[in-house]
Amino acid sequence: MISKTLSVTALLCCCCSMLSAQDILWERSYGGKQAEYLLDAQPTADYGFILAGSSLSGKNGNKTDDNAGDLDYWIWKMDEKGDFEWQKSLGGSGPDLLYSIRNTRDGGFILAGTSESPTGLQKKDSCRGREDFWIVKLNAKGGEEWQKTLGGGGQDIVKSIAPTADGGYIIGGTSSSPISHILLKNGNDPYGKKENSRGGLDFWIVKLDDKGTVTWQRTLGGKYSDVLESIETTSDGGYIVGGYSNSPASQDKEEQGYGAGDYWILKLDKDGATEWQRVFGGEEDDHLYVVSELKGGGYIVGGNSASSTTGNKNKANKKGTDYWILRLDEKGEVLWQETYNTGKVDLLTSLVENSDGTFLIGGYAQTEVMGTTKKDKKDINDYVAIKIAHDGEELWRRTIGSNGEDKLKKLIETRDGGYLLAGTSKGDISRDKNSGKGSNDFWVVKLLDKEKEKPERRKTQLEAIPNPAGQFTNIIVGFEFNSGTVSLFDLSGRQLQSFPVTTRTIPLEMGSYPEGVYIVEVKTDKGTDSVKVMKGAK
Repeated sequence: MISKTLSVTALLCCCCSMLSAQDILWERSYGGKQAEYLLDAQPTADYGFILAGSSLSGKNGNKTDDNAGDLDYWIWKMDEKGDFEWQKSLGGSGPDLLYSIRNTRDGGFILAGTSESPTGLQKKDSCRGREDFWIVKLNAKGGEEWQKTLGGGGQDIVKSIAPTADGGYIIGGTSSSPISHILLKNGNDPYGKKENSRGGLDFWIVKLDDKGTVTWQRTLGGKYSDVLESIETTSDGGYIVGGYSNSPASQDKEEQGYGAGDYWILKLDKDGATEWQRVFGGEEDDHLYVVSELKGGGYIVGGNSASSTTGNKNKANKKGTDYWILRLDEKGEVLWQETYNTGKVDLLTSLVENSDGTFLIGGYAQTEVMGTTKKDKKDINDYVAIKIAHDGEELWRRTIGSNGEDKLKKLIETRDGGYLLAGTSKGDISRDKNSGKGSNDFWVVKLLDKEKEKPERRKTQLEAIPNPAGQFTNIIVGFEFNSGTVSLFDLSGRQLQSFPVTTRTIPLEMGSYPEGVYIVEVKTDKGTDSVKVMKGAK
């Protein structure tokens, strides 16, 4: 009995230690007096982060641009401490909802969202139907380079975009559109839908080149509803695609479903041809939100499951709807699966592979007191982060929230070994939240993981992205400074450019110079460093 008591005590102490090892380093709220909805976030090369979503607010709070119409695209660039660097608002007269942002290899950003706006304001092309894909390319400082509107006569909703190895982009979304009426009328609509809908809703995948021109597109679906949630590039040059399906085996779907709705995963080659597909689910409703390739091969899949151990689901839920994670091999066969519970309805929104081979699950538990004056208990309607081992064993979990509604959308492992939790908060200043701007804000929390060894980081460091450079490169300063000067020299020591800088991302125009090697020197009040830049062909 004494031995058993000591074992339980030791276990409790260990759990308490694990729970207290993840401290909040800082938290920030961004927005105006109305409402902002964060839907994506990415780390940037200068150790900072970029947040993406949509805004209803005017020029108030810490938002510096007026609202163009209804919802506008809104992005916020911050440094590694959460301090402001720049922001940008884009929109037309109708609703524009930004779902996805990614870094591009030239140091800029690609934005993918859904627009109902006609031509006007920042929108250059009208929609073809009810809602269309709206893709915008920005440079490193947020300047627009190009934009494209893609769609058919129905509803076309983007969910994800990713840069491809050839310098282009892969877009994944959901469409109910038939073939574009412009294409049928005159035989030419390069940004229209080229295939008819298979059922109610289908996966719609579009490949763009580096200038936004469509190189190919595919419609994939069964006879009912198929909703794409995630698309990523794979190491063989192809793509892994996942979403929700309630279609039976029909049209492009080869396997029968198991319940009300299932995970549907497809592996495509570089040209969009299907290599294999898999269906996973139980007797109830199961909704996939994330699928991505792992560094060591195979795939990790995450979503929500309301099913018991039926179909090909062999892990029971603890209560209601739980997170359901599957580890797959290169052919889509299950290596392991596990469920994780917080509340009655747990909604997974983010799943990332950490540098040490572990995984971080992100999401929130839906309110359990809807329609009453009661408040949710702690952990419900809060950000939830769960770290699991390579085999699915839970290592720790941390919940962070206010007294209101907090919906986590993105988890990021940061370069210093911590984590960034980004989402939308409707809560007042309370508990873990000390800042607020309006009814809904972008809310970002930096979490320090004390159990992880902090990586070494050289303070005086410069990077050039891209290198070799074309029209321009971006100089990334890897240390903090207040003011400085950047200078460009050729190999003879002749100074070609020199100008003052205060930010750690420095766009440098190089289009007018011949091919060759150049030296970029950055002198600041905190140190001096230099980097070689190769200039390629114009």
